[in-house]
Amino acid sequence: MNTLAARIATLEEEFAPFDDPLDRYEVLIDKGRDLPPLPEGEKQEVFRVKGCQSQVWIIPRLEDDVLHFAGDSDALITRGLVALLHQALSGLPVEEVREADLGFMERLGLYGHLSPTRKNGLSAMLDRIRAYSA
Repeated sequence: MNTLAARIATLEEEFAPFDDPLDRYEVLIDKGRDLPPLPEGEKQEVFRVKGCQSQVWIIPRLEDDVLHFAGDSDALITRGLVALLHQALSGLPVEEVREADLGFMERLGLYGHLSPTRKNGLSAMLDRIRAYSA
């Protein structure tokens, strides 16, 4: 199990070669395409993240004080954001998840280019993930 810092460093390396925000969005969209979809039966209202413009589901599983989660969205960019949060946070101890912030999104060169509604949705996703770790 890697630390959050190590995972963020890996993400930063993945995005570093791309200066153009459109290229960074392509990486984000590719991550969304690679995220395994949730079966339709698991996309239940109880797992839907409120505050997102798109439909987003995050399904937690707690195992020995380690938070694992699966997620999905009906929009590709948002699905990419779910994939980034999954890569950064899923499988970490709950203490690390609770302390995580979205500062790494700025270092990836994404946060400043997100629409206000996507920023709100991203915050709602992180809030939901933190709540699962409580």
